[in-house]
Amino acid sequence: MLDPELLERITARRAELDELEEQLAKQLADARAERDELAVAERVLERMTGQLAEERASVGPVPGQVGGRTVMLIPHREPGVEEDSLPGDYQRIIAAVRQAAGPVMAREVGEVVGVDVSVRSKLEPLRSRLVRLVDRGWLRKLPDGRFTARL
Repeated sequence: MLDPELLERITARRAELDELEEQLAKQLADARAERDELAVAERVLERMTGQLAEERASVGPVPGQVGGRTVMLIPHREPGVEEDSLPGDYQRIIAAVRQAAGPVMAREVGEVVGVDVSVRSKLEPLRSRLVRLVDRGWLRKLPDGRFTARL
């Protein structure tokens, strides 16, 4: 004859295993759902990245508004973006840096582009433009504060 205590233990263990199976099935379903969501997110990201790349490639510099005045935004240097997409004064700045024998200070660039370098208030906007060109990848700024053209 079967031992009732042993049958009770088997029944209890079976109940524990059934509960564990339910928990694991739920975890598996949750993991599969999250994996599917990630696959969708990855496809959306790839599509959006492609669309943004196309938009950036087709759009030149766009005028923006600062303090109610229209200003030209300076694009980042990227493959396919040429210097002629920059406003004329920025093109002259880059040309002045390129024609220099080596790295130049803002004062030297100002002399070439026709800025009154004896007046600090005239030189600082030029320095700001040079730094903007550095930030956008068109020029390099050396640790000593001099500027040089990127290759």
